[in-house]
Amino acid sequence: MNAKTMACFSAVAILVMSGAQAQTAANWPSKPVRWIVPFAPGGPTDIVARLVGTKLAERVGQPVIIDNRAGASGNIGTEAVMKAQPDGHTILYVVPSIVTNPFFIKASPDPKDLAPVIQIANSSMVLLTGTSFSPRTVTELVAQIKAKPGTVSCGSSGAIPTVGCELLRAHAGEMIMVSYKGNAPALNALVANEINILIDGWSTAAAQVKAGRVRAIASLNTRRGSGVVADLSTVAESIPNFSLLTWHGAMAPLTTPRDVVQRLNREMAAVIGLAEVRLRLTEMGFEVTASSVDAFEDIIRQESATYARVLKDAGIKPE
Repeated sequence: MNAKTMACFSAVAILVMSGAQAQTAANWPSKPVRWIVPFAPGGPTDIVARLVGTKLAERVGQPVIIDNRAGASGNIGTEAVMKAQPDGHTILYVVPSIVTNPFFIKASPDPKDLAPVIQIANSSMVLLTGTSFSPRTVTELVAQIKAKPGTVSCGSSGAIPTVGCELLRAHAGEMIMVSYKGNAPALNALVANEINILIDGWSTAAAQVKAGRVRAIASLNTRRGSGVVADLSTVAESIPNFSLLTWHGAMAPLTTPRDVVQRLNREMAAVIGLAEVRLRLTEMGFEVTASSVDAFEDIIRQESATYARVLKDAGIKPE
């Protein structure tokens, strides 16, 4: 076979593969979509996945199965998606733990080994205390941690809460770190005054705060007056540059064809854009984003660099 013939065969092969990929995107989904949520049922990730998944199923004409796989700070569910067939029928619910886990847990999956699909929404974070805990401000909290090192307990229930606890410990002094498998059990522990403080999303904490079962003493927004917690002071007013935001999104196996990823993005963005879905997310304390694929890629890349710097400065190493 001469060089000219080989070139013709190569060109035909490329056209065939391109056509197959386009057809795959056009025919997606051809079976149920499995959305793995790597956290316990009942928390905000589970609630949002079921809200969006129900409407996505109606839109695309295939069931969307929510598969909760809690454990190892989300790594168990993440690894299951990484091993799944990269055809758009298995996706992963992601929060910042996908970025931060490698800094805490050895052998954690690298976010670069997954394909970003969409950022669904942002959520304000708040610093909460139990009702039997005396400090009512960040300044009072820091003073107590410094005065009684190793006695104040901080609930660790995921990426951002853990980062928040560690940064607070780096600033104020030694604390008792108490780990939970999800937001819901950590918040229940705070309500029961089993722990002293917790950093959590407003979407999770709002009902308990409004009911007077826990206290919100500050937001972790970059400035006062922003988001759904506009009336709260910020942690940064007492501890300079102390701000954390969380987000919710979806990713897919790395080699999922780009046009399938883009199709997923369009369909999910359309669902998130529905008035009833936006209203429900807003009521839960979320700021709806429905980002493009490229925008979500940028967010993950930027936050990977930011957390690498912050956690290194805090002296945190994977264990």
